[in-house]
Amino acid sequence: MFQPLSLYIGLRYTRAKKRNHFISFISLISMLGIALGIAVLITVLSVMNGFDYEIHNHIFNMTNQVTVTDLSGLTTDWNQLANKVKTVKEVTGVAPFVSGQGMLSNDGMVQGIMLSGVSPTRESQVSKIQTKMVQGKLTNLTSGSFGIILGQETADNLHVKIGDKITIITPKATLTPIGILPRFKRFTVAGIFHVGGGFGYDSSLALINLHDAQKLLQMGTAVTGLRVKVDNLYAAPKVANELMQRLPENYSVSNWTQQYGAYFKAITMEKTMMFIILLFIIAVAAFNLVSGLVMTVTDKQADIAILRTLGASPRTIMTIFIIQGAVIGLVGTLIGVIGGIILALNAPAIVAGIEHTFHTQFISASVYFIDYLPSRLDWHYVINVSGAALIMSLLATIYPAWRAAKTQPAEALRYE
Repeated sequence: MFQPLSLYIGLRYTRAKKRNHFISFISLISMLGIALGIAVLITVLSVMNGFDYEIHNHIFNMTNQVTVTDLSGLTTDWNQLANKVKTVKEVTGVAPFVSGQGMLSNDGMVQGIMLSGVSPTRESQVSKIQTKMVQGKLTNLTSGSFGIILGQETADNLHVKIGDKITIITPKATLTPIGILPRFKRFTVAGIFHVGGGFGYDSSLALINLHDAQKLLQMGTAVTGLRVKVDNLYAAPKVANELMQRLPENYSVSNWTQQYGAYFKAITMEKTMMFIILLFIIAVAAFNLVSGLVMTVTDKQADIAILRTLGASPRTIMTIFIIQGAVIGLVGTLIGVIGGIILALNAPAIVAGIEHTFHTQFISASVYFIDYLPSRLDWHYVINVSGAALIMSLLATIYPAWRAAKTQPAEALRYE
């Protein structure tokens, strides 16, 4: 079968010969270095994507993606407002809420709490709190029953369980014959949720029925505002801006980036810096490729001179060694990509196996909100990593190939 001369010789030079095993060993080390760097980079980025996804899954099941409130603090025509909000294309769910502060009291133990009045039927449109329930259900919050759903940490601190009575103290004052007193109301624990992650939901948030919250906080039929869910989390700022343009000036619109934006910018920066730092592993392997090719060029001086005398052009000589380096880089990249994908897909099982074998725990749920190593393979990163490795490999071949092309036949054959 016909093969171009430069391709044939370049592929031939990648094979080991008895007298140049050391050069082939250097090439093998370069190839394995590229493969190792790619595999590590893909695995690390997959683990970081896994943590990123888990954080999204925990935080944004609870937090408000977009919030619409009246500047007065009371939204009276919330049904009409909800219909206007739904006209925005990216909006997938709208639910009213009542927000207020209070204190929980049980057997002499007191804890501050953020009360959130929700509609059980509508809340599922904007939140996945139901998936975080460890006891009870969100639908237990029926109107007039004065039930309350607590976070796991709050329930543990106050030593309460489902069915127990607990007192809520609100700053809304009540005028009595003996003076002004804070409002007290007995609620029944109807459920317990667990979010984890150190974001404070389990210790600072309590859910009650929307109508019960209106009565408790003396808001009549008004609500604090609307929670809005969008189809794309990162489109929340755009949706918020569009709502600000469509709604009257007496409404305020906020989104999750105003609360957690800096946090996720830090995560993005960390992933970018980790990508750049680990890319240097591949760069070191590329430098090894340079040294290996330079040694090959030195070893093949006589062959290069003979090819030149037979009519091979400097361009042909240069192409030979570019092909040789490209083959090493390509094989190393393929090995690294395959190894990285396998390692990334099996990282949770591998870490779990190591923990079980050595009876230790690398990841604590109390610190990382999960007790396993998450891994989420992103093909976008796989393509970027493999592309960067191939480009560096090709760049590493330029100087040795250029040096080979500059070989003078007479000088190279003088001592042969």
